[in-house]
Amino acid sequence: MDEEDELSIKLRIPDFLEENFPRGKHPNPIAINREDESSSTVNDEINANDGEEERNRPIISSEPLDIEAYAGLYSGRTKIARLLFIADHCDNASMQMEALRMAYDEIKKGENTQLFREVVQKIDGQLGPTYGMDLAWAEAVDRRAEQRKEKLENELNAYRTNLIKESIRMGYNDFGDFYYAHGALGDAFKNYIRTRDYCTTSKHIIHMCLNAILVSIEMGQFTHVTSYVSKAEQTPDALNAVTVAKLRCAAGLAHLEAKKYKLAARKFLETGHELGNNYTAVIAPQDVATYGGLCALASFDRTELKASIEFFSFRGVLIIVFSSDILILRDHLLIKCFYFAEQSYRLISTSGIS
Repeated sequence: MDEEDELSIKLRIPDFLEENFPRGKHPNPIAINREDESSSTVNDEINANDGEEERNRPIISSEPLDIEAYAGLYSGRTKIARLLFIADHCDNASMQMEALRMAYDEIKKGENTQLFREVVQKIDGQLGPTYGMDLAWAEAVDRRAEQRKEKLENELNAYRTNLIKESIRMGYNDFGDFYYAHGALGDAFKNYIRTRDYCTTSKHIIHMCLNAILVSIEMGQFTHVTSYVSKAEQTPDALNAVTVAKLRCAAGLAHLEAKKYKLAARKFLETGHELGNNYTAVIAPQDVATYGGLCALASFDRTELKASIEFFSFRGVLIIVFSSDILILRDHLLIKCFYFAEQSYRLISTSGIS
């Protein structure tokens, strides 16, 4: 690989990142919540990133994709969001319907009736009566939600009256979980961060930070992600290898959103194999390899990239990803060829990443 080939690729990768991971749009498209005005009123802290310029949406190829295998890399709201992203951006009608079908089934495992109604509207009867509006299910879930909310309010009021600090913390945390399950991300965030005044151990602080980070990523509020990653890192005595890996991924996503590709690359490079499938509510190991590799290609020179893959834990992640049979390997082959400086690198068309 000569310098001209290398320079051509490196110049085009930032454009690829900008087009496919635009500012304010996390590459993991999980900001799918659409709350009504009454439930989405959030304090100034939540709205810190408002007013940023909207960018064009990423374009997804219509090439065949094993949607079930792909969706299986994720869990929770992220799994649903990925499916809806495919349905909204793919030109292949059969893939759109398959993604919507899987999203419908996944949503019914939870309690977000508003999102359920939106997906039913997207399906618009195209999948038959089995995937229509299930009013009985939605009404039953809403009734249980009202009962659960009332119970949580009574319990929290009792805890606050008796000044039981740990119980108050758990009460706010339960409220955060409740609102998160129902798609009210703003209310979930407010209740999660209210637990910080009642944290009595380092583990409590880490738990609060991880919850705040999760919701902040889903809301696209990456300034909060950076803030709570930093706060969690200030309590090293409570950090295990899995938690450290999660924090590095979150920090990497925040840097990626800010187009700080070199910082993002370093965070993803530092993510160890301990991450495994422990953070699929946010990111899959394959994503770590893809984002880290592309950011490194965009911002590192070849010597830095080679040294990083040699010495950082990220090399193990790449090996795992290269051995997977369910991935689209084009970007990973690019990284591999770039690292080993193979002559076959010349055979990879730069049009494949733009």
